[in-house]
Amino acid sequence: MPRIYLDANATTPVLPEVVEAMRPFWEESFGNPSSAHFSGQRTRSAVERARASVAALLNAQPKEIVFTSGGTESDNLALAGVLQPYLDHGKPAHLITTAIEHHAVLYTAESLEKRGVTVTYLAPTADGVIDPAVFEAALRPETRLVSVMLANNETGAIQPVGKLARIAKAFAERNGATILFHTDAVQAAGKQPIDLGGAGLAGEFKNVDLLSLSGHKMYAPQGTGVLFVRTGVQLAPLFHGGPHERQRRAGTENVPGIVALGRAAELARTWLASDAPAALHSLTTRLEAGLLSSIPDAAINAAHAPRVPNTINLRIPGIDAESLIIALDVKGISASFGAACQSGATEPSHVLTAMGLTHAEARSSIRLSLSRLTTEEEVDRALEIIPTAVKRLRALPKG
Repeated sequence: MPRIYLDANATTPVLPEVVEAMRPFWEESFGNPSSAHFSGQRTRSAVERARASVAALLNAQPKEIVFTSGGTESDNLALAGVLQPYLDHGKPAHLITTAIEHHAVLYTAESLEKRGVTVTYLAPTADGVIDPAVFEAALRPETRLVSVMLANNETGAIQPVGKLARIAKAFAERNGATILFHTDAVQAAGKQPIDLGGAGLAGEFKNVDLLSLSGHKMYAPQGTGVLFVRTGVQLAPLFHGGPHERQRRAGTENVPGIVALGRAAELARTWLASDAPAALHSLTTRLEAGLLSSIPDAAINAAHAPRVPNTINLRIPGIDAESLIIALDVKGISASFGAACQSGATEPSHVLTAMGLTHAEARSSIRLSLSRLTTEEEVDRALEIIPTAVKRLRALPKG
């Protein structure tokens, strides 16, 4: 029987339309986009079309789109690119981030902290959301950058990024300071509208200066990503070696990957404009409700927070999450108990413990994340397999 893939937050399948868009740039159109001849200019045109497609998804300008190798590089470039110049010139710099960020942000923040940046790590509420009042109290005259993710990769909880960015900008204006705002939107891009141009949702994201996204979370291949850099924002490059990406990211562009990401962005725009997001949310809700009704004492982490339409973080007392993931894998279900890059770690989820869960509660939590390709039949099968696996594990002798 076909496997049921419920780990889309770790990576999504590459859509057939995306594969077809890439194919010519592996075979006949392989020129270096920096070359002046016909082959190079053909690939350059493809890169720029993809840039325009990603910009359209975000309602940004094409020149504000920087192609990277993925979300991790984009996060590193945003944080270090903004703050390293302050260190180079011996100027004080304060970074505000959260205790529930992806490690691409947390580890970069820790690295900058060791080099002299002052860092504040905000704790979330019990539902995994940053309180705007707590955020405002953390701002200082020397704050230079804020980095708050848009949607959490483990719980799916959506942060009030637009409101936080407005608070930061108002504080900066009152104090005659410059505070840039970055959001890691890797788990939000392609799942919810993101309007950086200041139109939709009363300009919710118009105060966001930098935004990261990753191709393999939105049905493009692994190894592709974007950093949005708003016009006027100065960014020190991480890499040196050429004037690529307007001197913000040196290195010959990954043309097939960039073309794929552009096509994925086009497909995401079409998907978001349809009834499909509501259908995905309905399917996720159906799975969540079915699990809660069939597994005694089960609960949802971040249950009362707004969440992206595909993510469930399920806590099952008396169950070791790793054992359950293995049992589900044997039965044909792919799921996870946290960020994919942390699988096999001995420590419980830093996101769940930051929300106030005990180590035991965090270790009994699994993540189920649906994709656009998940079917009703797959959800029905999952609702048969998961409760049965839980019952069997609970029946095993302890110790």
